[in-house]
Amino acid sequence: MEFAHEINDGHAGPRKFWKENLPRLKYYNPEVPMIVNRTHEHTGPATLSIYMSGGEVPQQPAQIEGPTGEAPKRAVAITDAWKTIASSTTGAARAPPPAEGETVITINMKNVPPGEILKQFLEKTGAMVVEPKPEDEEEMVRLLELQERAVYDREVQKKYRTKIQREKRLLERARQEADALKAEN
Repeated sequence: MEFAHEINDGHAGPRKFWKENLPRLKYYNPEVPMIVNRTHEHTGPATLSIYMSGGEVPQQPAQIEGPTGEAPKRAVAITDAWKTIASSTTGAARAPPPAEGETVITINMKNVPPGEILKQFLEKTGAMVVEPKPEDEEEMVRLLELQERAVYDREVQKKYRTKIQREKRLLERARQEADALKAEN
């Protein structure tokens, strides 16, 4: 994935895709290398390159029940080229050329909203959206409740701190007045 640091010239969609969708993709595909190359050239390209190979995949129960035919494509196995590349914020992590037997699917992300990028990704790779499990949905509801409670708690704490500061100011003013009266006598 390559895009600019700044959102100028159509790099807002790629940046939002990187922030919102790439962590989810990495969560469900931890073994797949995902390199992010951020450059300072906002006039440059914003591309997502996906390396695929058509090799055999060990069949899992879900694949055995599915339709037979051409072997499903899979993400490329980690090769030496991928081991030497790390994500970069200076534009130094260019994607390597495809190895023998690999195909590269490229998505132009410039001036494209993140939802459309995800849609293109799903269409071109044949990936499927993983629906959250009931436990995950319950956890999301709990997190939303915690966030709402945190907003309320912050407001309560702000009022409490304001009250304490006001009382301190009043006490300081009373001390100053008392000191002034003592000085007069």
